[in-house]
Amino acid sequence: MAKLTLAAAGLAGAGAAVALSKKKQGEKTAGKRTKAADNYRNTELGRHEKNSKGIYYTNGNYEAFARPEKPEGVEEKSAYIVGGGLASLAAACFLVRDGQMPGSHIHILEAMDVAGGACDGIYDPNRGYIMRGGREMENHFECLWDLFRSIPSLEKPGASVLDEFYWLNKHDPNYSMCRATVNRGEDAHTDGKFRLSQKGCMEIVKLFMTRDEDLYDKTIEDVFDDEVFQSDFWLYWRTMFAFENWHSALEMKLYFQRFIHHIAGLPDFSALKFTRYNQYESLILPMQRYLEDAGVDFRFHTEVTNVLFDIRGGKKTATAIACKVNGVEQEILLTEKDLVFVTNGSCTEGTIYGDQNHAPAGDGEVRTSGCWKLWENIAKQDPAFGHPEKFCSDIAKTNWESATITTLDSKIIPYITNICKRDPRSGKVVTGGIVSCKDSKWLMSWTINRQGQFKEQDPEKVCVWVYGLFTDVPGDYVKKPMRECTGKEITEEWLYHIGVPVKEIPELAENSAVCVPTMMPYITAFFMPRAKGDRPDVIPDGCVNFAFLGQFAETPRDTVFTTEYSVRTAMEAVYGLLGVDRGVPEVWGSVYDVRELLESSVRLMDGKSPLEVELPGPLNLLKKGLLKAVKGTVLEKVLREHNVIKQGMLA
Repeated sequence: MAKLTLAAAGLAGAGAAVALSKKKQGEKTAGKRTKAADNYRNTELGRHEKNSKGIYYTNGNYEAFARPEKPEGVEEKSAYIVGGGLASLAAACFLVRDGQMPGSHIHILEAMDVAGGACDGIYDPNRGYIMRGGREMENHFECLWDLFRSIPSLEKPGASVLDEFYWLNKHDPNYSMCRATVNRGEDAHTDGKFRLSQKGCMEIVKLFMTRDEDLYDKTIEDVFDDEVFQSDFWLYWRTMFAFENWHSALEMKLYFQRFIHHIAGLPDFSALKFTRYNQYESLILPMQRYLEDAGVDFRFHTEVTNVLFDIRGGKKTATAIACKVNGVEQEILLTEKDLVFVTNGSCTEGTIYGDQNHAPAGDGEVRTSGCWKLWENIAKQDPAFGHPEKFCSDIAKTNWESATITTLDSKIIPYITNICKRDPRSGKVVTGGIVSCKDSKWLMSWTINRQGQFKEQDPEKVCVWVYGLFTDVPGDYVKKPMRECTGKEITEEWLYHIGVPVKEIPELAENSAVCVPTMMPYITAFFMPRAKGDRPDVIPDGCVNFAFLGQFAETPRDTVFTTEYSVRTAMEAVYGLLGVDRGVPEVWGSVYDVRELLESSVRLMDGKSPLEVELPGPLNLLKKGLLKAVKGTVLEKVLREHNVIKQGMLA
């Protein structure tokens, strides 16, 4: 625990030592400047020079509010964007808005008959409402909000998507009133606590401080033990982000660093923000309308099978796109002025759909776009294009299953209300995030977002999203693995865990709800252990007209499984290939903010200051020296503001 104390307060102590130092360097060193020192000059010239990918990172409102000039020669260029998901649509939007490319020069090639990719939300008249997943957002998705400030709302004239989202979450802020249950619907009373031992805290801090390269190909269970795995912290973390013990320790570290400013909001989701409707209607449709109005060319039923390259002398040029249009093979020839953007890999590829009376298995409907095979074909041509096999070769470790349960009458509603303490048909926040059934063998979680989740939804019906992390073990009520269960059986298991009397479960599952299960073989593929180079750079070295997009492209410091990651890679790709002279907003820098580091150290220990931790004899003297050094300085004020120094510590 000594490391935790020093990590939390060390920066303050170092600052105090510098501030109070009264010694000067010996005169012997004066006049013995090195040649490097003689040539040193303070300046900010070159601070925003573009890197080898053609981009630079920035922060602050100056660049955020500025509009870039039109890139030279853009009227002579065109763009082919493979895939119609969030990353691809974002790339098209940046090409239109910042690249000022004519919309007719932009072509979106999508294998399916609808845009949106994983950001879905549909009503299937033969099955019912379907949401394979949801999107949790926060205020520091810098690239996402940079984009949606420019996308007009479909419902509020004169407003942007960001405007309506901002107003909604101001008037109806998100938070959970019951994060987890036990014993069939009873509040588990996690009560906003992490319940980490000192050793568990130290394991997290050690991971936080570990270099990326020391975590290549390591799993979370390589760096944590039961001190973390048995805590409520891990319950919150794994159910919210869908991490498994065998997933990437590197990605776990990046998540912790990326969202260090939201540690306090982890137990009750008060850090999260949600859209009014499902992600398709709230995010995808406004983008699609914006692009259609700009004249962008959408080509559905177009499956891209390969991108061919001319690779010589370190220069990589995409020369042709091989595709199938309505099953007919075609080839699109390219020049250097034709920019190609490919979403490589997909977490929802190969989704298997069940229904009320059929499990998502066997002869269930499977929807594919060929995106994994596409990446494999591209990767064969050069090592810089990544290693897809690291992510898509072990579906036993990358799958989980979700289901959409729609209530048909009022009989189930009281059991929901008993847990979330809110009326699910009010149109406002309901559960405020997932409710995890702590003692569920499937590790089932469920959530109800603002209803109706669909614009045309019957106001008396409620759509519930359910998912299970462990799909291969029998349930508590239904003695079958989740993956083998029909929609009705999944509803029965959920009803059991929300406290419905056992004798009433079969009838309610049969007549008071309908359920559509979806099995996703690759849903957590991006969490698989990896090393440098397994994910290709957004713009691979040497590429002059080609970039990758989405969750399996590499960009510094950000974390996958977020809308922000998709939009960030799109922004970098467009700015880099087209030469847009505007900074890409850097990943929010809370990991470098001493205030956030101090605050999180106290939060992680459920309000206990690192200075209250009892250390071995001699180390306790360090605390006394630190307190003496900061007394009466601005550092004392900062430490007090963040509860590191408490009342009586300096007496």
